[in-house]
Amino acid sequence: METPVLQTPTLLYLSKSDITRLGGNSSQLYLDAVYHALTLHARGEIVQPLKPYLRWGGDESHIADRIIAMPAYLGGADTVAGLKWVGSRHDNPSRYGIDRASALTILNDPETNYPIAILEGSLISGMRTAAVTALAAKYLAPTNFHRVTCIGCGPIARMQLLTLLEQFPTIAIIHLFDLNPAAAQWLVTELHQSYPQVEYQVAETAKDAVQAGEVVITCTTTDKPYLPFDWLRKGTFISNISIMDVHKDVFLKADKVVVDDWDQCNREKKVLNQLVQEGHFSREQLHAELGQILIGQRPGRESNEEIILLNPIGIAIEDVACAHAIYQKALSAQVGIQLNLY
Repeated sequence: METPVLQTPTLLYLSKSDITRLGGNSSQLYLDAVYHALTLHARGEIVQPLKPYLRWGGDESHIADRIIAMPAYLGGADTVAGLKWVGSRHDNPSRYGIDRASALTILNDPETNYPIAILEGSLISGMRTAAVTALAAKYLAPTNFHRVTCIGCGPIARMQLLTLLEQFPTIAIIHLFDLNPAAAQWLVTELHQSYPQVEYQVAETAKDAVQAGEVVITCTTTDKPYLPFDWLRKGTFISNISIMDVHKDVFLKADKVVVDDWDQCNREKKVLNQLVQEGHFSREQLHAELGQILIGQRPGRESNEEIILLNPIGIAIEDVACAHAIYQKALSAQVGIQLNLY
């Protein structure tokens, strides 16, 4: 049998502007890719090692100051492997005028294990996180909800809210709070450009904002919980994407707690991990991983009174699936720069 002759290896580089050109700043592509990834997760058709956190600075460093390696393999009919390499410094915006986080996503051909693409990853990362919230809201939020609250008003919040507004036309009022009032006003201006028909209210306190929302999203860099259970109205769905915002009693008193991946969430001394170490929470108390709900293995919302907490750590299969979808569009549209590997 003859050995197949392969062409000189190349890889495709896609910048943020390339990804935007391919539709990477709108939500549906990401919802479809995240849905695909999480259903594979629920069926056990993925490989996803625990992501290592690279930190320095000891106990004095901020919880958001780190670089994370996030590798994954997705099986199914359209296999792909890849890695997101994401760096974050909590003070990047204030010190340097740049986004808090940056990222690259690398895709590999699972037949040869050679790299086939490098994509700017911060846009993908933010949009896939927003897609997780929106996808979960379809199953976990109150029916026809119209009041959304967002705590923290930076670029991540913008992507979260624009995604929800694209996906849920019933949204009529958005309540915002940020420790920096100028950030909240910036976000109002950004959202109003695309959705002038929506009412925007900047709350004086986080409590006021949370108590007003049927859907609540946390988009902060806090390392200390500030949001107790008694702030939440009956029927609230809370997407705790910044992980450290809610007090332990929210996990213990919520009607349902949902994660994207139990093993990834239960580590690094996050609130969930603290509860497990203290013996106050366990996998048996978890309602579901989100993929189990998507495939019908576990129920979503079952009454309008339920308070449901989504605690998504953010997982590599989501990034790789989204990057792969964009890569395939780029090949068809001949977008990006081909680089010779050798």
